[in-house]
Amino acid sequence: MSFDRLLGNERLKENLTQSLRKGRISHFYLISGPQGSGKHTLAKLLSAAILCGSHEPCLSCTVCRKVMENTHPDVITVEDPEHKNVAVKIVRQFREDVFVRPNEAEYKIYLLPQELGIEGQNALLKILEEPPTYGVFILLTDNPEKLLPTIRSRCTELKLTALPQNILRSALQKDFPDAAEPALSAAILRSGGFLGQARAILADAQDYPPQTTQFAESFAKKDALLLLQTMVSMEKWKRDQLVEVLSQWVELLEGALACRAGMPAAHPLAANISTARSADQVRNAISCLQKSIDYAQRNISVAAVCGYLSWALR
Repeated sequence: MSFDRLLGNERLKENLTQSLRKGRISHFYLISGPQGSGKHTLAKLLSAAILCGSHEPCLSCTVCRKVMENTHPDVITVEDPEHKNVAVKIVRQFREDVFVRPNEAEYKIYLLPQELGIEGQNALLKILEEPPTYGVFILLTDNPEKLLPTIRSRCTELKLTALPQNILRSALQKDFPDAAEPALSAAILRSGGFLGQARAILADAQDYPPQTTQFAESFAKKDALLLLQTMVSMEKWKRDQLVEVLSQWVELLEGALACRAGMPAAHPLAANISTARSADQVRNAISCLQKSIDYAQRNISVAAVCGYLSWALR
């Protein structure tokens, strides 16, 4: 099976496979790439490969299955859901755990999928300088430049690259068999070649709530009554729900602008807006929506925000 679950990146996969077959396992891997590039997939496969008896992810043995199902006791994820960066105290806690020997395997692997601040990086550095022989650390990052030079100098960097369009299109057609060709083309172009981003674009376009469809229709047709009815239906929503939908409207209008610039539309609604409204009108609407999101996040009532949009977007 090897690393086939990770699409593209053939040279990286070949080099990694050869190193593992020769028993060359690094104590510190840095997996880098934009959001949606496959960092989490590679981290899982690499963990399975290190622990699998064949030194590649066969994905059929008990060890590989445990790793892929997040149940292996010697693969530990270090994260801090309550903060943007992992708190330094959590890094220090896992640093102490490193000196507890593995439960089942020859190695003990720590996955760090969340960004580390400077303090957290310095705390990590202390264990990277003298790791135990069984310790392996896999750090994921969107931007390696955020890391201290002393951290990067100790890593084996695995840099993920964009996928060729034919591979990306094939994967998207499999995941979204009902997606129209213009939507597929738009997702491929807007994703920069990264599958996770393309999937998110198509998924968002398929999950529009009725209010988004009504907004797009009312804005394209300059139908003030339909817009008012749409906003009134949202006046009793929770603040987070309103912000989520308004952010979706911003993305839809940004798609309309992209369509006017010559890119295929990710959704027919964006295409309709792009032909019915001028670029200046779309940009003004985006500005109004961004103001409304800011108002909602500043504790202005949902009803007041909806009332403002009923007037500003009419």
